[in-house]
Order: sequence, then structure tokens, then C-alpha cells
Amino acid sequence: MAELSELRQRIDEIDARIFELFAERTGVAEEVAAYKRESGMRIFDPSRERAKVADAAERVPEDLATYAQVLMELLMEASRARQHELLDDAAEDATLRAIAAARRSTPELFPPSAHVSCQGVEGAYSQIAAEKIFRRPNISYSPSFDGVFRAVGQGLARYGVVPFENSTAGTVRQVFDLMMEHSFRIVRTTRVKVDHNLLANPGSELSDIRDIYSHEQAIGQCAEFLSGLPDVRVHVCENTAVAAERVAESGRRDVAALSSLPCASLYGLDVLSSCVQDRDNNYTRFACISRDLEIYPGADRTSLMIVLPHEPGSLYKLLAKFYALDINLLKLESRPIPERDFEFMFYFELECPVAAPEFSSLMASIGGLCQECRYLGSYAEVL
Repeated sequence: MAELSELRQRIDEIDARIFELFAERTGVAEEVAAYKRESGMRIFDPSRERAKVADAAERVPEDLATYAQVLMELLMEASRARQHELLDDAAEDATLRAIAAARRSTPELFPPSAHVSCQGVEGAYSQIAAEKIFRRPNISYSPSFDGVFRAVGQGLARYGVVPFENSTAGTVRQVFDLMMEHSFRIVRTTRVKVDHNLLANPGSELSDIRDIYSHEQAIGQCAEFLSGLPDVRVHVCENTAVAAERVAESGRRDVAALSSLPCASLYGLDVLSSCVQDRDNNYTRFACISRDLEIYPGADRTSLMIVLPHEPGSLYKLLAKFYALDINLLKLESRPIPERDFEFMFYFELECPVAAPEFSSLMASIGGLCQECRYLGSYAEVL
């Protein structure tokens, strides 16, 4: 039996030959791409690539067939990325043309003030988020998240601010479902530290409380505290600030709200218990949405909504593309598509400067792997 050092030396020699052939293959592929450009042909040829993957399985022993197919897919992915980089295939892609136009037309500075739609009433966490994103927002309130999307879509407000993710309770499902229904763009995100407090009318005691109102996310984030109140009924309402407003308007001493501390002074309520969330590091992320595509300098995050073919390996192939381009994924979420049984939409949030060549390569070639791909915008997060 050969010594380990000898085996490793043989592997090194084989690897050297592989990389020589890889460089040679890439050079030929660049010539093919140049020919396609001259002839008006698209770089991506799905039928040709399917045939190459199938052929790879035939060229190795049966127990290596899957590995050979994976290797061939990675080779073609790397080749496509190189072709897009050299030949500037961005001109062929409508999304990349729109991105380039938005980068040219968007002002250098994010607006300090604008008309912004938020869900709920004054004191809502969405208001706090809007005031982090804008120095002087002119805020109008909608009773529902759907109302915020509609206000933006109909031009009644230039921007909308909606919560979409919590560090402890996860995705705000209602907002993600609305994201599939409405046409919009994300222009900023921010995160707000969430401290829930039990608020009640002056003179109330904790032992008096029989009903507690709040948003479903806040209720989930305070589950441990609420479990210690077995005789209390918990009710879901539209918003934590709405809950505080209702308690104040009721005048009753047996009702309370899980809400923010600013709502206590805003609605004249007492704090019966403070910071009652299960975890102290409780943050909610908010998205600032617009009707038009705006990409401000410094945009290093991108959101995509993608529907993949219902076939083995479709998600893997897409993830391999991110890996090949060295693009970091910050979030991957799946949501069922309404009226389409057992089909899912994937929400991707990726970290990559919009000006990076890797981003252009991704956007120029991603369509070949997807049934649908919606580009939601590129943006920075305000901390």
C-alpha cells in the first residue's frame, strides 16, 4: 500500500492538471460567449446545460454519477459568471437595466422628510421605526398592513413602513403574505428594540386585570409573563399602540395592554409591569417600501422573491449560485403561494453591494433557474 504522502502527491498532480484544463475550458467558453453576443444569442442555454449534466453522469462509474453532475453544474456556473463579467451581459437583462437606471436617477442623499404611511395609531413601533429612517416624517396611519401597501401603491403616501421580522418571534406572516400580493420596492430597513410593558388605567393593580390586549407578535414575545396570569384572557388586536388606545378609551381598571413605554405617557396609562418580553434582546426589523425603485448610495442588501421549479435540486442549484459568487445569504424564508397547492415562494435577503460585479452576475443569470423572480430592491439598513 502506498504511503499517505505519496497518495497526496498524486492528488496534487491531478489537481494541477484539472486546473490547467479548467483555465483552458474557461478560455473556450469566453470565445463561445463572444460568438453568441455577435450573433444576438443569449449566454444561458438551458437545453445545452441539461444535456451536459446528463452526459457527465454517463462518463463516470454509476456510483459517482451524482458527484459528476454536481461538478458539471458548478463548472457551468463558474463559466457563466465569468462570461457575464467580461461581456457585460447586464444589457440583456431587464431587471439590471432597471437597477442601472434607478442608480442613475436616485438622489445621492436619502430624503430627510416625506409622507409616510404606518399601520396603527400614534405611538406604534412603526412610528418609532419611521422616525429612525426619516428625520422629519409626515406620518399618516392606516388601520391595517394592507392599507399601508395600498397607500403606497396608489400614491397616497410616498413611503410605507411595515414590520417584517422579529428576533424572537420570527417572520410577521401577514406582511409576508401581503408582499406576494402587492407591487412595491424596499428602499431602507431598520431595527427597533422592542420592550413590552403592561399598561393600564391609573389606579389599576395587577390583581385587577382580567383582559389583556395586544398584537399577536407581542403576545407571542411575552408568553412566559402571560403564563403567570392564568385568570387573564388575552385578545389580539391590530397593533400594540391600538391596544393602549383602547384601554385608555375604555376607562376600565380590569383591562391592560402590552405596549411600548411611550404609549404610557401618550395615552395617560400607568406601567404595571415593565419589560415583560421573554428575552431582553428583542428586536423587530422594519422595511421602508416605495412604489418606485430607488437605490441610494451604500446599498449593500437585496431582497428577492423567487418561485422555483417543483423538481429535485432546484433550490440546491440556486444556493450553489450564491456560493459560487461568494454572496452571503442573510435570510431565506418560504411561504405557501395562495391558490397554488403545495407550491412555495422563497424570500431571499442577500448581502452584496449593488455595484459589485458579483451582484450583476447573479441578477443576469438567476432567471434561468427560476419560474418567477421578483426583485424587491437594494438598500442599506439603518442601525
